Amino acid sequence: MRVFVAGGSGVLGRRLVPQLVARGHEVTATTTTKAKLDLITAAGAEAVVMDGLDGASVGEAVALAKPDVIVHQMTAISMTHAGKPDIKHPDRWFAKTNRLRTEGTDHLLAAAEAVGVPHFVAQGYASWNGIREGGWVKTEEDPLDLLDGTAAYAGLKALSRIEDLVLGIGGAVMRYGAFYGPGAIDDQVELVRKRQYPLVGKGTGYSSWVHLDDAASATVLAVEQRVHGVFNIVDDDPAPASEWLPYLAECAGAKPPMRVPVWLARRLAGDQAVVMMTEGRGFSNAKAKKELGWELRYPSWRLGFKAELAES
Repeated sequence: MRVFVAGGSGVLGRRLVPQLVARGHEVTATTTTKAKLDLITAAGAEAVVMDGLDGASVGEAVALAKPDVIVHQMTAISMTHAGKPDIKHPDRWFAKTNRLRTEGTDHLLAAAEAVGVPHFVAQGYASWNGIREGGWVKTEEDPLDLLDGTAAYAGLKALSRIEDLVLGIGGAVMRYGAFYGPGAIDDQVELVRKRQYPLVGKGTGYSSWVHLDDAASATVLAVEQRVHGVFNIVDDDPAPASEWLPYLAECAGAKPPMRVPVWLARRLAGDQAVVMMTEGRGFSNAKAKKELGWELRYPSWRLGFKAELAES
């Protein structure tokens, strides 16, 4: 198949492109800078500089590639694009990413329609943002929590909009858990080692994780099988912060995280951090495993954190 990966030089794109190439697909992958063209060509793909916020740039790149499927992985969360992580103000930190998930999505969908691309796969999110009622682990049938009225709303609403648009054209949305793997959590590990990543309250909020290589392999299956619908791409082990954060610290060779009360965390880190740490709902991967035949290299972050940090 001819696969067009928008955002091929990002943390997931760098794992996804080689997997697609290894399975015999003809891949065109985009980056926003000439400096990363060699990174893509070294993985065996055709590299293209594209501005995801410029409709003409997107249209030209897609038209030249003539793909059978577009995979939307455009974000701007890296330090280069977004600066230092700011969990208290995700509306600011994710400002460009939110544009790529709204305007950028619109440009890709318009280009897909113009060229007649038959399949579209987009990036979603499923880590701690399940609806805060009922059980601690949610399926694709459960609503997402958009945190209306908080600084996180704009970003979560942009993701919800992607789902509506992509499902409307018969595409697939991969709701990835929190990424870890090469380059994905370096900033978090640094904070953990400095004891600047505390537990909030009792740390009862659940999160779901996924290694970049597992996220990429699930995406390859969605491309090859031309699936439709939403899939939670998370590992087998949703867990509360009181479990995963101390274990991450242990694997990083750091002291146990400090604990701060909810009122102080809300003042220092904002609503999103408090919800994630105290009320977050994780996700089930049963649908992805059953319908895609997905097998995980790292079925639990407990294995993955240890393996990843042992190599760093």
